[in-house]
Amino acid sequence: MRSRKTTSRQPQFANPVKAKLKKGRPVLGLVISVNNVEVAAQAAGLGFDFIWLEMEHAPLSLETVRNVVLATRGLPAVPFARPPVNELWTAKRVLDAGVLGVIFPFTRTPELARQAAAACRYPPRGLRGSGAGLAQFRWPAPEGYHDFADENVMVIAVVEDTKGLSQIDEIAATPGIDVIFIGTSDLSFSLGLRGKQDHPRLEAAIARIVAAGKQHGKVLGRPALTPEAIRRFQKQGFLFFQTATDLGFMAAGATQFLKPFGKARRKEFVGGL
Repeated sequence: MRSRKTTSRQPQFANPVKAKLKKGRPVLGLVISVNNVEVAAQAAGLGFDFIWLEMEHAPLSLETVRNVVLATRGLPAVPFARPPVNELWTAKRVLDAGVLGVIFPFTRTPELARQAAAACRYPPRGLRGSGAGLAQFRWPAPEGYHDFADENVMVIAVVEDTKGLSQIDEIAATPGIDVIFIGTSDLSFSLGLRGKQDHPRLEAAIARIVAAGKQHGKVLGRPALTPEAIRRFQKQGFLFFQTATDLGFMAAGATQFLKPFGKARRKEFVGGL
């Protein structure tokens, strides 16, 4: 009697950040601001849901992004990247390097929101160019990388100025946007508040963005530097959190260790021998 061969198919990988958000669970990301692969690899194993590779405000190169993507293979935190500008080509480069989410700064118009969504998906769903050999190596999905990427790459649109605020309903209604992230510091500056985070005008602007995001079924995100802040913002409907930078966590840990010895750093200290 001939035995029947059975074929086993490797289970499909699903972006764990996206899966948690669909279940209404919060996700936390640590910001990588130093151009060091080992720091990023260590951070990816600490328990955060994702690492935020900061290319807009920090000197991270595309080569570093690629090396970090490789160095964090098998680690729990998913690599996302924020390129310097919202453009098709900047998104394409970090996606082809293998990140699984793109954070688009200053998404201030519906056109830019549509461009962000299109940049992260292949035709006919979007405008992403074909050339993801590096990403395919990082994510060898059984269904093929292109189908995998269209379902798993996350699109995070950052709203952080008054122009974006004035068009938030149209931005939030954009298909393909996964997260509306509020850049609270830049929004404060745009409102003329010089970065203040406890002003009624900023709170009103945030509430307006929250209402639009909820109306259109978008996940809401914002910076949050303490567990207390995260719990408070969760009650407002936020689930996607940018926490401190690698250097911020290093400073906090050192301060906690040194304080009992009277050696905690002075705030005015900026450098020197």
